[in-house]
Amino acid sequence: MPIQVRSAEEGDLPAILAITNDAIVNTTAVWSLTPATLETRRAWLEERRLKGYPVLVADDGNGALGFASFGDFRPWEGYRHSVENSIYIDAGHRGRGLGRLLLGALLDEATRQGKHVMVAGIEAENTASIHLHAGFGFEETGRLRQVGRKFDRWLDLVFMQRLLDR
Repeated sequence: MPIQVRSAEEGDLPAILAITNDAIVNTTAVWSLTPATLETRRAWLEERRLKGYPVLVADDGNGALGFASFGDFRPWEGYRHSVENSIYIDAGHRGRGLGRLLLGALLDEATRQGKHVMVAGIEAENTASIHLHAGFGFEETGRLRQVGRKFDRWLDLVFMQRLLDR
């Protein structure tokens, strides 16, 4: 069955939780050190829905293989036209183009919502994510050295952005 990108549903939360916790425990894609719970993921989904922000999943007919969303870049009104994305793929399904499908759908939705800029904050050694974003026209606009720490090492944060209404 072909991969379908669709809005996340309550039934996707266990898969979203597993993907999130794998990223927390095994990668530097997210800098949290504490695994999420089903309750925190449910609250996150509800908050995104209330704000009108998408949570999308890539589904092969057997459930979510990855998920993506965007939310506020910063919480103040002056940033209301800018959003920051998040894309996470199940470890066993990386490298199959799911990130491209999800990022394309996020860009379409952000444009539909009238957003002006999409930002991505990416750990500097995550070359797959950097290349994914560059392939969609994102440009590196900043690099913050050693602003995070995980797995007993300092992490650099790369900011990339794309103007949506060009």
